[in-house]
Amino acid sequence: MNNVRVWVLIVELLEERFRAEPDKVELLFEKACLLTKLGRMIEARNTYLELLARQPSHVGALNNLGTLLYNTGFRSAARTAYTEAVSRHPSDPMGHVNLANLFLKDGEFELAREHYSTALQLTPNHREAHKGLSYVYAELGNEVEADFHRQLGFQGQSIVEFPYHGAVKPIRLLLLVSAVGGNTPTANFLDDRVFQTFVVFVEFCDSDTPLPPHEFVFNAISDADLAYPALEAAQVILERTSAPVINDPSDVLFTRRVDIAHRFSQVPGVITPRTAVLSRALLQSSDACTALMNQGFEFPILLRRPGFHTGRHFIRVNDALELVSAIDDLKGDDFLVLQYLNSQAADGSFRKYRVMMIQGKLYPLHLAISRDWKVHYFTSEMAAYSGYRAEEAVFLQDMSAVLGGRIMAALKRIQHELKLDYAGIDFGVNEDGDLLLFEVNATMVVNPPEPDERWDYRRQAIDQVFQAVRSMLISTANTNLG
Repeated sequence: MNNVRVWVLIVELLEERFRAEPDKVELLFEKACLLTKLGRMIEARNTYLELLARQPSHVGALNNLGTLLYNTGFRSAARTAYTEAVSRHPSDPMGHVNLANLFLKDGEFELAREHYSTALQLTPNHREAHKGLSYVYAELGNEVEADFHRQLGFQGQSIVEFPYHGAVKPIRLLLLVSAVGGNTPTANFLDDRVFQTFVVFVEFCDSDTPLPPHEFVFNAISDADLAYPALEAAQVILERTSAPVINDPSDVLFTRRVDIAHRFSQVPGVITPRTAVLSRALLQSSDACTALMNQGFEFPILLRRPGFHTGRHFIRVNDALELVSAIDDLKGDDFLVLQYLNSQAADGSFRKYRVMMIQGKLYPLHLAISRDWKVHYFTSEMAAYSGYRAEEAVFLQDMSAVLGGRIMAALKRIQHELKLDYAGIDFGVNEDGDLLLFEVNATMVVNPPEPDERWDYRRQAIDQVFQAVRSMLISTANTNLG
């Protein structure tokens, strides 16, 4: 009898026992945990809520409910659950780690640091707290502290097996990631009822560590600006397997922003920004403007710390007077300098298109519209204006008609030359109809829309992306399974 059938039978037994002994709330907890494993999330959520109505302080239910809510798109409700767990159980380190993880994902780094640090005061060797602090300190520009906690969090734990909840023999997957970060977000793709995932932190996986049996490899290390050494380490690991690989690190290595700007500058209909990596010392020197001019830059320029996304550590500098103060506002020793590409339309708004590139095909993901030059979907004005949403709906329904043949041809050329199985491109369109290339790599996140009817028009397009990725994963595994 397989695990799934066993879990279903146990759920039925727990329900029967609870009817006979309604005061035993632990029966509800066990039932909710099993329902989660079975993927019956609504039933699991309702069972946790029923338990908490009877015992509001149940620490396991508060933490598990928070995780379930976060994973199903109810982020505000997840924060409420985690906050309640910490409030009622301040000496439980896992509650602090869960809440810190949420703060980290939401960019509230000081709050994340506070709760990770509290967890370590309670349990000094708490690996997840050390891992979390490594990411927090990296965000805050303190690489010494980041590396200290990275070593404590990952050393001796280079391979982590995720639980498998399927009813049939699993498809076994090696997921290569970097402990530094810069990884493709895969949580929405890897169904634990289909795939048994072994996560390999490549910086800590030496040649003496045996690789688990696997049907294929997904290299999730995707930010070549941040994790170039990890990509090199991944290549060494791949020498030990003959399994097929998604997003071979040898191809990802050539997706640094400087490389991308050069590689696609000659594609018809594409304008790439002049790009260079310059040191803080040079940009703060009296020769900064001369050095920029000698490399062909004109104000305004963009400055960003390598390896960061979603608008973090990313600013526009309009003239020489702003340069010194701009550098003071950024952390780090080296910066990417990019020529500003103006995508402002006649209506005064800025538009950023995102198209996913999956196994040789193009899929529209979103159109973000904002009155600010720094356009990101989660900070744009899409929620506020129905007209913007209507425009995005047209793009999602008929990308080719909106973009036109010239840009579609450019996208196909970029995808072909990029050579990645999974990637995404962010771009604008200027008044001449040229594609303004902002970013193209495999770091692109695909999140399901929030549970709000305003976003119903987006669901089909995003489901198509999810299905395309899952089909790619299964077809890649099948090439090895025969």
